[in-house]
Amino acid sequence: MWKEFKDFAFKGNIFDMAVGVIIGGAFGKIVTSLVNDIVMPAFGAVTSGMNFKEMKYVISAATETKPEAAILYGQFIQNVVDFLIIAFSIFMVIHLAGKFRKKEEVAPEPEEPKAPTQEELLAEIRDILKETAPTAETEAEQE
Repeated sequence: MWKEFKDFAFKGNIFDMAVGVIIGGAFGKIVTSLVNDIVMPAFGAVTSGMNFKEMKYVISAATETKPEAAILYGQFIQNVVDFLIIAFSIFMVIHLAGKFRKKEEVAPEPEEPKAPTQEELLAEIRDILKETAPTAETEAEQE
């Protein structure tokens, strides 16, 4: 069992996956920064200066003893935009990789030589027999 675990844990695929997860996390941070620092402020400027982080529906106001209860739908909108950018980016990478794979698959494969038909084989046998069969002239010479 230990050997099976070692084979699984130390295969190249696991390390490739780990690198992918780390890069994915860093990519997520970049996209989050893009959304928070560029896209949403630009969108807020188009929508008369709305700040999406401050958009919320207050269920109950804050009092001295309890905090405010609110639905933060602005933050949700920001997270949806974040998700859509990441999903579109991943789609484009997979789509591009698929195009390269299709080009590799389309490359013509060498054709296997066609097997001769029955008629062709019979014609070859006939020709070989004609060449090797003794003729009447050769039989007369042999006597």
